Amino acid sequence: MKKINLFVSILFLLYLQQTLQVSSLTQANQDFEKSESSRTLEQEHAHEVHCSRERSRAAWQIIEKYLMPVVEQEHYEIPSNCRLHPDNDLFRDQEVHKVQLDINEWQCGYCKKSFRAEMFLDQHFDNRHYNLLNISGSKCLADLCGALHCDAVMNTKSSKTKCNPAAVARNHHLCEGLANSCFPINQSPSARRLNEFFLHQFCHAHTCLGKRKLFPRGGKKHSSVFYMAISILTLMLLPIFYLIVYLHQSEMRKGTQELRRISRVGQKTKPS
Repeated sequence: MKKINLFVSILFLLYLQQTLQVSSLTQANQDFEKSESSRTLEQEHAHEVHCSRERSRAAWQIIEKYLMPVVEQEHYEIPSNCRLHPDNDLFRDQEVHKVQLDINEWQCGYCKKSFRAEMFLDQHFDNRHYNLLNISGSKCLADLCGALHCDAVMNTKSSKTKCNPAAVARNHHLCEGLANSCFPINQSPSARRLNEFFLHQFCHAHTCLGKRKLFPRGGKKHSSVFYMAISILTLMLLPIFYLIVYLHQSEMRKGTQELRRISRVGQKTKPS
Protein backbone atom coordinates (compact mmCIF):
# COMPACT_ATOMS: atom_id res chain seq x y z
CA MET A 1 0.00 0.00 0.00
CA LYS A 2 2.83 2.38 0.86
CA LYS A 3 4.52 1.57 -2.45
CA ILE A 4 1.31 2.41 -4.30
CA ASN A 5 0.95 5.75 -2.49
CA LEU A 6 4.58 6.58 -3.22
CA PHE A 7 4.09 5.75 -6.90
CA VAL A 8 0.97 7.94 -7.10
CA SER A 9 2.80 10.82 -5.39
CA ILE A 10 5.67 10.56 -7.90
CA LEU A 11 3.22 10.59 -10.81
CA PHE A 12 1.44 13.63 -9.34
CA LEU A 13 4.75 15.51 -8.97
CA LEU A 14 5.74 14.67 -12.53
CA TYR A 15 2.35 15.87 -13.78
CA LEU A 16 2.64 19.10 -11.80
CA GLN A 17 6.15 19.72 -13.14
CA GLN A 18 5.00 19.13 -16.71
CA THR A 19 2.05 21.50 -16.23
CA LEU A 20 4.32 24.26 -14.92
CA GLN A 21 6.69 23.84 -17.89
CA VAL A 22 3.82 24.07 -20.38
CA SER A 23 2.46 27.15 -18.60
CA SER A 24 5.85 28.86 -18.64
CA LEU A 25 6.33 28.07 -22.35
CA THR A 26 2.88 29.43 -23.15
CA GLN A 27 3.61 32.62 -21.22
CA ALA A 28 6.97 32.96 -22.98
CA ASN A 29 5.30 32.55 -26.37
CA GLN A 30 2.71 35.19 -25.50
CA ASP A 31 5.43 37.58 -24.35
CA PHE A 32 7.37 36.91 -27.56
CA GLU A 33 4.31 37.54 -29.72
CA LYS A 34 3.61 40.77 -27.83
CA SER A 35 7.17 41.94 -28.28
CA GLU A 36 7.07 41.05 -31.98
CA SER A 37 3.76 42.90 -32.38
CA SER A 38 5.07 45.98 -30.63
CA ARG A 39 8.25 45.85 -32.70
CA THR A 40 6.18 45.66 -35.91
CA LEU A 41 4.10 48.64 -34.81
CA GLU A 42 7.25 50.56 -33.97
CA GLN A 43 8.67 49.79 -37.43
CA GLU A 44 5.44 50.91 -39.10
CA HIS A 45 5.48 54.16 -37.15
CA ALA A 46 9.19 54.57 -37.83
CA HIS A 47 8.55 54.44 -41.60
CA GLU A 48 5.55 56.74 -41.50
CA VAL A 49 6.32 59.96 -43.36
CA HIS A 50 4.19 63.06 -42.80
CA CYS A 51 4.99 64.75 -46.10
CA SER A 52 2.86 64.99 -49.24
CA ARG A 53 4.63 63.44 -52.20
CA GLU A 54 2.21 65.10 -54.65
CA ARG A 55 2.74 68.61 -53.26
CA SER A 56 6.49 68.06 -53.00
CA ARG A 57 6.50 67.09 -56.66
CA ALA A 58 4.52 70.20 -57.57
CA ALA A 59 6.94 72.39 -55.59
CA TRP A 60 9.94 70.87 -57.36
CA GLN A 61 8.31 71.30 -60.78
CA ILE A 62 7.79 75.00 -60.00
CA ILE A 63 11.42 75.37 -58.89
CA GLU A 64 12.66 73.54 -61.97
CA LYS A 65 10.52 75.55 -64.39
CA TYR A 66 10.43 79.07 -62.93
CA LEU A 67 13.71 79.34 -61.00
CA MET A 68 16.44 76.94 -62.11
CA PRO A 69 16.85 78.30 -65.69
CA VAL A 70 17.86 81.70 -64.28
CA VAL A 71 20.06 80.10 -61.60
CA GLU A 72 21.89 78.12 -64.29
CA GLN A 73 22.18 81.23 -66.44
CA GLU A 74 23.89 83.04 -63.53
CA HIS A 75 26.17 80.02 -62.94
CA TYR A 76 25.12 80.17 -59.29
CA GLU A 77 25.41 77.25 -56.88
CA ILE A 78 22.53 77.06 -54.40
CA PRO A 79 23.91 76.58 -50.85
CA SER A 80 23.13 73.32 -49.08
CA ASN A 81 21.36 75.13 -46.22
CA CYS A 82 18.84 76.53 -48.73
CA ARG A 83 15.55 74.66 -48.47
CA LEU A 84 15.26 74.77 -52.27
CA HIS A 85 18.40 72.65 -52.65
CA PRO A 86 17.68 69.22 -54.22
CA ASP A 87 19.27 67.43 -51.25
CA ASN A 88 16.58 68.91 -49.00
CA ASP A 89 13.79 67.24 -50.95
CA LEU A 90 12.69 64.09 -49.13
CA PHE A 91 11.53 62.36 -52.32
CA ARG A 92 14.16 63.64 -54.76
CA ASP A 93 16.12 60.40 -55.10
CA GLN A 94 12.96 58.39 -55.72
CA GLU A 95 11.67 60.95 -58.22
CA VAL A 96 14.96 60.72 -60.10
CA HIS A 97 14.53 56.94 -60.28
CA LYS A 98 11.24 57.22 -62.16
CA VAL A 99 11.39 56.16 -65.81
CA GLN A 100 8.48 56.97 -68.13
CA LEU A 101 8.64 54.48 -70.98
CA ASP A 102 5.31 55.45 -72.52
CA ILE A 103 2.21 57.50 -71.75
CA ASN A 104 0.75 54.63 -69.71
CA GLU A 105 3.95 52.86 -68.65
CA TRP A 106 6.22 53.82 -65.78
CA GLN A 107 9.23 51.90 -64.52
CA CYS A 108 10.97 51.79 -61.14
CA GLY A 109 14.63 52.70 -61.56
CA TYR A 110 15.59 50.58 -58.55
CA CYS A 111 14.06 47.19 -59.38
CA LYS A 112 12.91 47.74 -63.00
CA LYS A 113 9.27 46.84 -62.21
CA SER A 114 6.71 48.45 -64.53
CA PHE A 115 3.41 50.15 -63.70
CA ARG A 116 0.48 51.53 -65.69
CA ALA A 117 0.42 54.92 -63.95
CA GLU A 118 2.68 57.16 -61.89
CA MET A 119 0.31 56.81 -58.94
CA PHE A 120 1.00 53.07 -58.72
CA LEU A 121 4.73 53.69 -58.94
CA ASP A 122 4.42 56.12 -56.00
CA GLN A 123 2.66 53.41 -53.99
CA HIS A 124 5.42 50.98 -54.94
CA PHE A 125 8.04 53.41 -53.62
CA ASP A 126 6.11 53.78 -50.35
CA ASN A 127 5.78 50.02 -49.88
CA ARG A 128 9.06 48.64 -51.23
CA HIS A 129 11.66 51.40 -51.21
CA TYR A 130 10.80 53.49 -48.14
CA ASN A 131 14.21 52.58 -46.70
CA LEU A 132 15.83 54.76 -49.38
CA LEU A 133 14.21 57.94 -48.01
CA ASN A 134 16.66 60.17 -46.18
CA ILE A 135 14.25 60.97 -43.36
CA SER A 136 16.89 62.20 -40.91
CA GLY A 137 18.62 64.79 -43.07
CA SER A 138 15.95 65.87 -45.55
CA LYS A 139 13.05 68.24 -45.20
CA CYS A 140 9.60 68.25 -46.69
CA LEU A 141 9.53 70.38 -49.82
CA ALA A 142 5.73 70.49 -49.63
CA ASP A 143 6.08 72.82 -46.62
CA LEU A 144 7.21 75.52 -49.08
CA CYS A 145 4.10 75.26 -51.24
CA GLY A 146 2.59 78.36 -49.67
CA ALA A 147 5.52 80.48 -50.82
CA LEU A 148 5.80 78.82 -54.25
CA HIS A 149 2.07 79.00 -55.21
CA CYS A 150 1.57 75.23 -55.51
CA ASP A 151 -2.21 75.52 -55.12
CA ALA A 152 -2.47 77.77 -58.16
CA VAL A 153 -0.38 75.40 -60.28
CA MET A 154 -2.22 72.29 -59.05
CA ASN A 155 -5.63 74.02 -59.42
CA THR A 156 -6.56 72.98 -55.87
CA LYS A 157 -7.70 76.46 -54.89
CA SER A 158 -10.63 78.27 -56.47
CA SER A 159 -9.98 81.70 -57.94
CA LYS A 160 -13.14 82.92 -56.17
CA THR A 161 -11.73 82.12 -52.73
CA LYS A 162 -11.61 85.19 -50.52
CA CYS A 163 -8.11 86.46 -49.79
CA ASN A 164 -6.89 85.66 -46.28
CA PRO A 165 -4.55 88.49 -45.12
CA ALA A 166 -2.98 86.35 -42.36
CA ALA A 167 -2.18 83.49 -44.74
CA VAL A 168 -0.87 85.90 -47.37
CA ALA A 169 1.40 87.60 -44.82
CA ARG A 170 2.68 84.22 -43.62
CA ASN A 171 3.45 83.03 -47.16
CA HIS A 172 5.10 86.35 -48.03
CA HIS A 173 7.33 86.09 -44.96
CA LEU A 174 8.27 82.52 -45.86
CA CYS A 175 9.00 83.59 -49.43
CA GLU A 176 11.28 86.43 -48.35
CA GLY A 177 13.07 84.06 -45.98
CA LEU A 178 13.80 81.72 -48.89
CA ALA A 179 15.12 84.60 -50.99
CA ASN A 180 17.48 85.77 -48.25
CA SER A 181 18.75 82.33 -47.22
CA CYS A 182 19.20 80.96 -50.74
CA PHE A 183 20.48 84.15 -52.39
CA PRO A 184 22.21 86.36 -49.77
CA ILE A 185 22.54 89.82 -51.31
CA ASN A 186 26.01 90.36 -49.77
CA GLN A 187 27.45 87.14 -51.15
CA SER A 188 27.98 88.07 -54.80
CA PRO A 189 26.48 90.10 -57.67
CA SER A 190 24.82 86.93 -58.98
CA ALA A 191 23.22 86.25 -55.60
CA ARG A 192 21.96 89.85 -55.47
CA ARG A 193 20.38 89.57 -58.92
CA LEU A 194 18.82 86.22 -58.06
CA ASN A 195 17.47 87.60 -54.79
CA GLU A 196 15.72 90.38 -56.70
CA PHE A 197 14.50 87.91 -59.32
CA PHE A 198 13.08 85.56 -56.67
CA LEU A 199 11.20 88.40 -54.97
CA HIS A 200 9.62 89.49 -58.28
CA GLN A 201 8.97 85.95 -59.50
CA PHE A 202 7.42 84.49 -56.34
CA CYS A 203 7.02 86.91 -53.41
CA HIS A 204 5.35 90.00 -54.85
CA ALA A 205 2.27 87.98 -55.82
CA HIS A 206 1.52 87.36 -52.12
CA THR A 207 -0.82 90.28 -51.61
CA CYS A 208 -4.52 90.98 -51.21
CA LEU A 209 -4.22 94.38 -52.94
CA GLY A 210 -5.27 93.80 -56.51
CA LYS A 211 -4.45 90.79 -58.65
CA ARG A 212 -0.77 90.07 -59.22
CA LYS A 213 0.40 87.85 -62.06
CA LEU A 214 2.11 84.63 -60.97
CA PHE A 215 5.65 84.06 -62.25
CA PRO A 216 5.82 87.33 -64.24
CA ARG A 217 9.36 86.60 -65.46
CA GLY A 218 8.18 83.45 -67.24
CA GLY A 219 9.78 80.03 -67.10
CA LYS A 220 11.28 77.14 -68.97
CA LYS A 221 9.11 75.78 -71.74
CA HIS A 222 8.73 71.99 -71.71
CA SER A 223 7.73 70.19 -74.89
CA SER A 224 4.76 67.98 -74.16
CA VAL A 225 4.60 64.30 -75.04
CA PHE A 226 1.52 64.99 -77.18
CA TYR A 227 3.36 67.64 -79.21
CA MET A 228 6.30 65.29 -79.76
CA ALA A 229 3.98 62.49 -80.85
CA ILE A 230 2.21 64.77 -83.34
CA SER A 231 5.55 65.95 -84.72
CA ILE A 232 6.84 62.41 -85.22
CA LEU A 233 3.56 61.33 -86.82
CA THR A 234 3.68 64.32 -89.18
CA LEU A 235 7.24 63.48 -90.26
CA MET A 236 6.20 59.89 -90.92
CA LEU A 237 3.07 60.78 -92.91
CA LEU A 238 4.61 63.62 -94.95
CA PRO A 239 6.54 61.35 -97.39
CA ILE A 240 3.43 59.18 -97.84
CA PHE A 241 1.39 62.30 -98.63
CA TYR A 242 3.89 63.43 -101.29
CA LEU A 243 3.97 59.91 -102.73
CA ILE A 244 0.17 59.89 -103.07
CA VAL A 245 0.24 63.33 -104.74
CA TYR A 246 2.97 62.17 -107.13
CA LEU A 247 1.07 59.00 -108.09
CA HIS A 248 -2.14 60.98 -108.54
CA GLN A 249 -0.44 63.47 -110.84
CA SER A 250 1.17 60.63 -112.80
CA GLU A 251 -2.21 58.99 -113.31
CA MET A 252 -3.67 62.34 -114.38
CA ARG A 253 -0.90 62.80 -116.96
CA LYS A 254 -1.39 59.28 -118.26
CA GLY A 255 -5.13 59.84 -118.54
CA THR A 256 -4.62 63.11 -120.42
CA GLN A 257 -2.18 61.47 -122.84
CA GLU A 258 -4.60 58.58 -123.41
CA LEU A 259 -7.44 61.01 -124.20
CA ARG A 260 -5.21 62.87 -126.68
CA ARG A 261 -4.24 59.58 -128.36
CA ILE A 262 -7.87 58.49 -128.68
CA SER A 263 -8.80 61.92 -130.03
CA ARG A 264 -6.08 61.72 -132.68
CA VAL A 265 -7.09 58.21 -133.72
CA GLY A 266 -10.69 59.37 -134.04
CA GLN A 267 -9.66 62.27 -136.24
CA LYS A 268 -7.69 59.96 -138.58
CA THR A 269 -10.52 57.47 -139.04
CA LYS A 270 -13.16 60.12 -139.69
CA PRO A 271 -14.52 59.81 -143.33
CA SER A 272 -13.87 62.67 -145.74
